[in-house]
Amino acid sequence: QVQLVESGGGLVQAGGSLRLSCAASGLTFRAYVVGWFRQAPGKEREFVASIRWNGGNTVYTDSVKGRFTVSRDNAKNTVHLQMNVLKPEDTAVYYCAAPTRAYSDAGEYGYWGQGTQVTVSS
Repeated sequence: QVQLVESGGGLVQAGGSLRLSCAASGLTFRAYVVGWFRQAPGKEREFVASIRWNGGNTVYTDSVKGRFTVSRDNAKNTVHLQMNVLKPEDTAVYYCAAPTRAYSDAGEYGYWGQGTQVTVSS
């Protein structure tokens, strides 16, 4: 059974930093893209960032470029999202996700974590 568990969320002031982690089990982690998504109250879920199975290719949505960094440690089955210079508009529940197929970067995510709340105060 595939499990993705996020951690590291919390309350931070604008301009601060948080580091989210996503711990995976039940899949050959090193073979999977991992994506980060977020959903703010009253808004649709949106893509934030992704990292390929070997860590060699990362993608970011424009609003977080230069502030967020996604990385992975395949030896520990973990992906991190370092978030710097946080803004109130970054407030959301953050989810990590993985596709159901190994070595697929087509954006079809089938496995999802339960989410972690990030709140940025102004």
